[in-house]
Amino acid sequence: MQLRGASSAKNLYRKILQPRIPIHATPCDIFINHRGIDTKKNIAGLLHDHLFRMGLRPFLDSRNMKPGDRLFDKINPAIRNCKMGFAVFSPNYCDSYFCLHELALLIESKKRVIPIFCDVKPSQLRVMDYGTSSAEQLRRFSLALEEAKYTVGLTFDTLTGDWSHFLNTATDAVINNLAELEAGNSS
Repeated sequence: MQLRGASSAKNLYRKILQPRIPIHATPCDIFINHRGIDTKKNIAGLLHDHLFRMGLRPFLDSRNMKPGDRLFDKINPAIRNCKMGFAVFSPNYCDSYFCLHELALLIESKKRVIPIFCDVKPSQLRVMDYGTSSAEQLRRFSLALEEAKYTVGLTFDTLTGDWSHFLNTATDAVINNLAELEAGNSS
């Protein structure tokens, strides 16, 4: 049944979205914002690979960057040019300046963001002041985090969750959101 749903989603994407994507299209459809030590080798990596096999163009730093690339030179344009994003919140997410910067840039760029709460509840997410960020940066990060926490998203428990079901649900969410965005752009 789930394979049928994934196949239907892929066919919907091919029929509705692919013919309208120009050759000079954005470098990625979906930016995957995540905390590498928590999620790169499981949920973020699997999500990237699943979306890629569906014919989409996800951006994941470990898959789209090479040694020597400057982080902000690759990540900032990928965020600004993507159609939407996933924010994979995890226990160590808020400890990362880069995660919070990427989230703030997604929100400030008015991108649609689907939160994924992976092994963490929204109420557990807080921006902490470790003395490394300015007051303005902390304010940006806090505003973006609050907006994402109050956006309907997906939850996943890596110990007890059904990985296949999660990947299909996340893919369906992407397809539906991209179709909505495309419909909004064409009207």
